[in-house]
Formats: sequence, C-alpha cells, structure tokens
Amino acid sequence: MTSEVMGEAKFEVDPRQEIFDQLDGRHLGPKWMVPIRKSAVARFADAGFPTTKDEDWRFTNVSAIKELDFKPLYEGGDLGELSSVRDRSLLRSVDTCRLVFVDGVFSKELSDEPASIEGVYVADLRSAFDSDPLYLQEHITRYSQSDQNAFTALNTAYFSDGAVIKISRNVAVGQIIHLIFASTGKETGATTHPRNLVTVESGASVTMVEEYLSLGGGAVTLTNAISEFVVGENAYVEHVKIQDEADNSYHVAGIYAQLERSSRFRSHSLALGAKLSRNNIRTKLDGEGLECVLNGLYITKGDQVADHHMIVDHAKPHCDSHEYFNGILDGQSRGVFHGRILVRQQAQKTDAKQTNKNLLLSDDATANTKPQLEIYADDVKCTHGATIGQMDEAAIFYLRARGIPHVVARRMLMHAFAGEIIDRIESEPLREQLDQVVWDRLEK
Repeated sequence: MTSEVMGEAKFEVDPRQEIFDQLDGRHLGPKWMVPIRKSAVARFADAGFPTTKDEDWRFTNVSAIKELDFKPLYEGGDLGELSSVRDRSLLRSVDTCRLVFVDGVFSKELSDEPASIEGVYVADLRSAFDSDPLYLQEHITRYSQSDQNAFTALNTAYFSDGAVIKISRNVAVGQIIHLIFASTGKETGATTHPRNLVTVESGASVTMVEEYLSLGGGAVTLTNAISEFVVGENAYVEHVKIQDEADNSYHVAGIYAQLERSSRFRSHSLALGAKLSRNNIRTKLDGEGLECVLNGLYITKGDQVADHHMIVDHAKPHCDSHEYFNGILDGQSRGVFHGRILVRQQAQKTDAKQTNKNLLLSDDATANTKPQLEIYADDVKCTHGATIGQMDEAAIFYLRARGIPHVVARRMLMHAFAGEIIDRIESEPLREQLDQVVWDRLEK
C-alpha cells in the first residue's frame, strides 16, 4: 500500500508486519523457526487479506477483521478471575483430560495432569519446544505450508502456544483429550494464534476435542487457530471442534490432515458462536484403503456468519470420503458451505459423497452453498448435493394433530435435523453431551 507525500510515493507497512519485526527471540522460538516465520510474513505480505473477489472467499467478507487493531497475545489472562473456565465448557460433565489455554497461553493451574500412559505424549507447545525439538522440527507447519491463506500465514508467523499430542504405534488412548481455548475478551483487537500438532502412529487411536469459548470480557477479539494432523497406517482419530465464542468476536481456523494407508479420520465441526467464523479444512488422502469423514453443524442467529470451506484431496486409489454439513439459520444470519472433492488421475475406485443441507427459520436468513467435484479419474463413485428450505409445515401439522404444541413441534424437527450430524459422532459420551447442548440451544 502506498501514499503520496510531497509528490513522492511512500510505502506503508502493514501493522502486522511491523509488529513482527519488533518480536524478540523469546517470541520467535528456536532458531530454526525464525526463517519459517519470516517466510510466512512474506507470504502474508504477498497475498494480503482475501476479498470477496477471491473465489474461495466471495461469500465471506473479512474487511472487519482487516480493520481490527492487531494485538497478538503472548501472556495468559489473570488466573485470579478464571476459576469458571472449566464450568463454562460445554463438555464439563464429560470425563476428559483437559489442557486449558487462556488468551492463547497454556495454564498449568487450570489443566489436568495427563495420565502417564506409555507411548502417549501430551504437552503444551512451549514445553515441547524444549523437550522434543527434533520432533517439532520434523512436523510443525509442514502440512499447512502449501496453503497460501493469509490467516494461515499469520498463524505461522505469530503462534506461540498450543497443544502437542503424540500417540505411539499401536497405543489406544481410552481417555478423551480435551483442549480448551478461552478468551478473556478484555482488550479490543486481542488476537490469539493457537497451534496444535497431533501425530498418531500406525495402529494407534485417539479421540480429542478442541473447544473455543469466551469468558464475557466484551471486547472484540480474533482467534486464528491451526491444527495439523498426521494419521498413520491403520490408525484412527476422532476429532471434535466446538466453537462457542462471543457473538461480537471473530474466529478463523484451519485443519490440515495427512492421512495414510487404511487409516480412519473423523472430524466434526460445531459452530455456535462468533460474529464471523470460518473453518478451512484440508485433508490429503495419501494412502490406499482409508476413510475420511467430515461432519459439520452450524446454528446461527442475528447477523452471524458461519463459513466452512474444505478441500478433500484423493491422491491414492480405493479411498472413501464423506462430508455432511447441516445449518440452522435464524434472524439475518448466513451460512456458507464450499466443499471441493479433488480426485486425481491415479485415485481410481474412489467413493466420495458430499451433502449440505440448510434450514432457514426466517425470511432474512441466507445460505450460500457450493458443493464441487473435480475428477480426473474414470472409475469412481462421486455424488454431491445441497438443499435450502424452510420448516416442513406438513410435518408440523402432523405433530400438532397428535397433541404436540406448535413451538415444541418446531423444536423437535430442528433437533432431528441437527441430530443427523450429532449422531455421526462415534464417541458415546461426546455424542450424548453435544446432543443435549444442541437441544438447549434450540430451546433458546
């Protein structure tokens, strides 16, 4: 960006670049991270924030995020006021191993001590940089670096903490690992960049949850999170992401998954909060015989925008992928779904399905949907579809004819619509708790 000063062009540096130049070694991390971060800042400078002229962002305007004061946080919130963090969680009644991050920084005081299980490593990122630097050097940022997304570049440049989960070969983790990222909301423009890395070696299995919530500070904030997954041969991962941040906040997240032969990866997104939320999901099916299932449910009201954008890359033959996303939209809110299934020439015998359904509760609610197939192989089974509609009056009449009040009948139909997604969660404790969460939200 330039401006004219006394007839000469003067270059204006984006404040996000200026702040980066002022970071010291404590914030940049190990020496080997410095060129990675500098490269990310350069990518951000080249790309800039996306606009609605960009095809992948044409339904989602992020200009409000661009204009927001940028204040990356490197210190956690005041623990004296945070005793209710775990009580605020939507999964407080589920038995999990919790790691709590406040304003992007790990809180040992609020977290559980991970169970000592041979072959299971769970730690905060700052500690992992000291205890296992070679492991991080091999994996961190590797699976997201090809994405030219400006938000991914910012996260790479500024992240300082997050969770590191490493499951060794043939280890089955019985306890759910629960990551809570809480924003105090005390300062306008406060920005956190959580960075999570999950590697599950061959034959291993784990269930984990990412939960993002606000503690009621009231200021407008931005969460910009990245999670990278490596799922080894015959391994299994079930991942649930819950976004329930304040209605005036902004939330952008990226999920990058590298899947190997005969593995199973299930990821479920539940978007309830934030003024604007965007989930970028990128999965690479890089081994034969694997299964990838991506599910999503977004429930919006007021002027909220919930956007899911995904690319499922079928790079090898004999793989299955299934994407199911449902939205319940009220007020003047908007749901956005853009799903792209890419089947490469060598990915014969692909079986891919993609469905997006939207239920509009008001005349002013809007759904923008674009399921997409890009197929270069000739021996595949691929389907995609989308629906946008209002409540089925015939179904409501059927329920009312059996003595069920109108309000309850509507709620039952909405709950059944949401249940199509919730029922696909394999973990019974998570499924039951989230089903109750959805019911409670629909009652409101």
